[in-house]
Amino acid sequence: MTTVASERVTAYTERFRTFLDEDVAPLEEELAGRDAGSPSAPRFDEQGRMHPAVWEARREVQRRAGALGLYAPHNSTDVGGGGFGRVEMHHVEEFVYRESGLGLGLAALAWTEGPNPAVEHCSPAMREQYLTPLITGEITTAFCNTELGVGSDVLAMSTHAVRDGSDWIINGTKGWITNSHFADVLQVVAVTDPGAGTRSLSMFLVDGAAPGLSRDRALPTTMADGLTGTLEFRDVRVPAENVVGEVGDGFALAMSWINWRRMCRGGMCAGWGRWLLERAVAYARQRHSGGRPIAEQQVVQHMLANMDADVYQARATSLVAQAELDELGPFAIPLHREAPRLISLIKVINDEAFFRVADTAVQVRGAVGLVQDSPEEKLFRVARNLRIPAGTSEIQRNAIARGLLRSPAA
Repeated sequence: MTTVASERVTAYTERFRTFLDEDVAPLEEELAGRDAGSPSAPRFDEQGRMHPAVWEARREVQRRAGALGLYAPHNSTDVGGGGFGRVEMHHVEEFVYRESGLGLGLAALAWTEGPNPAVEHCSPAMREQYLTPLITGEITTAFCNTELGVGSDVLAMSTHAVRDGSDWIINGTKGWITNSHFADVLQVVAVTDPGAGTRSLSMFLVDGAAPGLSRDRALPTTMADGLTGTLEFRDVRVPAENVVGEVGDGFALAMSWINWRRMCRGGMCAGWGRWLLERAVAYARQRHSGGRPIAEQQVVQHMLANMDADVYQARATSLVAQAELDELGPFAIPLHREAPRLISLIKVINDEAFFRVADTAVQVRGAVGLVQDSPEEKLFRVARNLRIPAGTSEIQRNAIARGLLRSPAA
């Protein structure tokens, strides 16, 4: 079991740094000259969606990263990805978030609108039509699992799909969907066998231009990114080849996607946490009160020490747990019985530590930290947001407790 960065991670980060300098920086400069906002604080169009200029700048970064093989290191080599393990991806994610801050560089590493472990189970026809273009950043997707009245209780969803010959007809509404406004293809989870427990759900790939699909209202959230909204499916017809995996695999595939996002918290929070800490240290050195830098005040020193302790401990948790998961198989179906506990430990420890770090980063700056859309204020909102999507902190504790109680060692 190893937690150190591999040689190919080092090679990747070197190429990514060059990409930030040669490709991303000019695009950021170009975007700054337009009245469209910034990547972290975009303006919105009349429908409340991300300004098209910001969206297109992000898309250009994704396409260029895809062409250079930087976009999908987490996907398997079988589908054109980098084949990186979870420890490797922690180091990659940590680097990307620390070096990019809140800039366009974040778009260069596939996020929720990009390729993911679940979609790799698609049919050969869907691989050619959707998966390969996702890997190269040519198109985007959206994971359509949550409903406005159904969050963590996935099996209570009402969106359903029924057979019609060799096709499936999907009806229902999905809510709180990231990239709902722009996705070229949707990963839709729906009930296909009511009452069958975890075998009651199936996952479908639905073309973004499918008849009967409505991209409804935007849902403004604390993220203020213009990417979240609702989707309605009215008699949307999809052929059998659009089923991901097998009929009845939807719950396992949805959890594969969700667990991917949970594991990504380790590198994300470590990278952003270290970035905030470095900014706090620099600010404490140059901000004066009573004629002396506030860095000389013990209370401020304790704030910085607490930030450092949170980042260090959460990062260590992530690396150790992800090393164990690399041995167990982080995306195996069925998932190893010890994996859910480890995945939930990564998420809840990193989410809550990062929230404390972001909160302290604001406090160190005082009133300056409250300036809307400043890095500290924005990441404070991001940190608060992280404790809900991909399973609330409370859901993570449930999973941890279940893992402990069914363990013979316990």
